[in-house]
Amino acid sequence: MTNKKMYLFIIIGFLAISLQMSYPAKPANAFSGQVIQQGAVGEDVIELQARLQYLGFYNGEIDGVFGWGTYWALRNFQYEFGIEIDGLAGAGTKDKLAAASEYDKEYVHTQLNQGNDFTHYGGTDKSKQSKQSGDNNNNTTNTGNDNTNNPNTGNDTANEGAEPTAVNVPQGFSQNDIQLMANAVNGEARGEPYVGQVAVASVILNRVESPTFPNSVSGVIFEPRAFTAVADGQIWLTPNETSREAVLDAINGWDPSGNAIYYFNPVTATSDWIWSRPQIKKIGKHIFAK
Repeated sequence: MTNKKMYLFIIIGFLAISLQMSYPAKPANAFSGQVIQQGAVGEDVIELQARLQYLGFYNGEIDGVFGWGTYWALRNFQYEFGIEIDGLAGAGTKDKLAAASEYDKEYVHTQLNQGNDFTHYGGTDKSKQSKQSGDNNNNTTNTGNDNTNNPNTGNDTANEGAEPTAVNVPQGFSQNDIQLMANAVNGEARGEPYVGQVAVASVILNRVESPTFPNSVSGVIFEPRAFTAVADGQIWLTPNETSREAVLDAINGWDPSGNAIYYFNPVTATSDWIWSRPQIKKIGKHIFAK
């Protein structure tokens, strides 16, 4: 072999090594290249939900459907990890998730294929994590992507032996529910007296309990045309601690609204229909009604 050919092989070898160092192999089970967003379905969403649950941000059902529960859990993850809070799982967010969590694809898909509701939390031996048959849903860990906030369904700590890291509050409401309700109270009743803020939170809870409204916090709040703060974007303003305290007081049983399921500001209300509802009381600028 001539010196010229030898140098050529050496150069090619260095180039191959450099390319491998510049473009390392993609970690196993670390998403595809797509940006995952609300409405998406499939394997990427399953992995997203599993990783968010592993870290304690998501306690809904791992079902591969990117609903509101998944959206809010992702936003909370982005906030805690200092990522742009946009509710989108782009490259940066996915890299952070992959680095911070583990995803046992075989375990997750085994449970899904068996029709089980289950947990996939970090720090808990999988043999001790809850795995319940879909035929026994009264005792399952998760009851739906966004329905874990229903006070009658419980949450990820409902089953003996499960030791999830998610922090929950009384009656089965998740931290995601509390944050979303605090945002709604802040957007709807900022500047109102404290009792009025608790009353607004109570209306949300009363709607969750009512058969005529969605049975989840996110479903109630994001029901089309239900809340002005959603329509004008104020729901995404950062709430103060008072809003959160008002939500917790409402969850713990204080309902100054008188079991209302509607409220409105008589000065700004444009709907004739809302005036037809039986009025209960006025708190601050809001009239509460049935």
